[in-house]
Amino acid sequence: MRIDTFKIEEWMNLYCPSAKYDLTTTCIEPLSIRELMTISGIARPLEIFDTKLTYGDIHGSRRLKSAIKSLYRNLELENITVTHGAIGANQLVFESILDKGDEVIAVVPAYQQHYSIPKALGANAKLVFLREENNWQLNLNDIKNALTYKTKLICLNNPNNPTGAVIPDETLKRIVEIAKSHNIWILCDEAYRGLNLVGNPYSESIADLYERGVATGSMSKTYSLPGLRVGWIAGRIDLINEVNKHREYNTISVSIVDDYYASVALENKDKISQRNFAIMKNGLNILNDWLRGEVYVKANLPQGGTTALLRYKKDIPSRTLCRNLQQATGVALLPGETMEMEGTVRVGFCIDTTVLKTGLKEFSKFIRLI
Repeated sequence: MRIDTFKIEEWMNLYCPSAKYDLTTTCIEPLSIRELMTISGIARPLEIFDTKLTYGDIHGSRRLKSAIKSLYRNLELENITVTHGAIGANQLVFESILDKGDEVIAVVPAYQQHYSIPKALGANAKLVFLREENNWQLNLNDIKNALTYKTKLICLNNPNNPTGAVIPDETLKRIVEIAKSHNIWILCDEAYRGLNLVGNPYSESIADLYERGVATGSMSKTYSLPGLRVGWIAGRIDLINEVNKHREYNTISVSIVDDYYASVALENKDKISQRNFAIMKNGLNILNDWLRGEVYVKANLPQGGTTALLRYKKDIPSRTLCRNLQQATGVALLPGETMEMEGTVRVGFCIDTTVLKTGLKEFSKFIRLI
């Protein structure tokens, strides 16, 4: 199977390690194990020290799947399988649903997986773009116009990375109506679910709304534990059974240590959320204050998630801008071209306050001179 270069990961692998001020990150300041144990009220986690490092439960421990189940309204343990991050979850869904010649509608900007993997599997990926003038909200007519008799899957990302747009629950229900009338699957990458800055922190999950709705999730974003590499798939049982057939070829099990810490975190998700929302709101205030005084950059403020997409008012390709910016100042931003959004850059605002303030200040000085 031949596949396109993963442009985001290629860029970040090349530039982030040498950045002085890394504003590319999509995670809320990650927790250490000590911080996680303190938040959870576990002074001496002796049970994990006495655990033998076997493969553990192949599809995820009952404890972890029970904790994941608490995030949904209508699911049982059999509706969930644990994966190597949301990145592993998404790939397994595509492999389990798509055949050569199928069509996929991918709402973009989004993670490149949503269109490059279907293409590599022999499917036709149709890109439906969110509109900046519509505050990055999806126009349902764009979905309807992209449908054909070959459409098998619609791919969403909610909250959206990189724009921070949140799909209203009523809009999600209307998308379900469209999909149901054509017997189409919906994959919703919900890696940022629980991070809505407006209304309920948790949007409705597509897995609760639709029998052909498939949700993928992760410990990386909402729970500040990207180093665990734990994700999951939630959906109807026959799909999970098919996923697990594919899963046996590339996963076996996630680490028994990661399974344990993910369980602890989800059992204490409210405490982690309290910590993370304070970081998010502080970062968003810093970003908003900076935008008010910045004449060469504009943005629709995110409604959720950890990133914002900035439109800059200079005639320069985003790759060139970001490359020159980092060489001159040490500030790392992600070029919009890596997300099919030329003329923009992505910034992560849930990071160390000093890094964020300094990075934005250096970006301002640089963009005035080009």
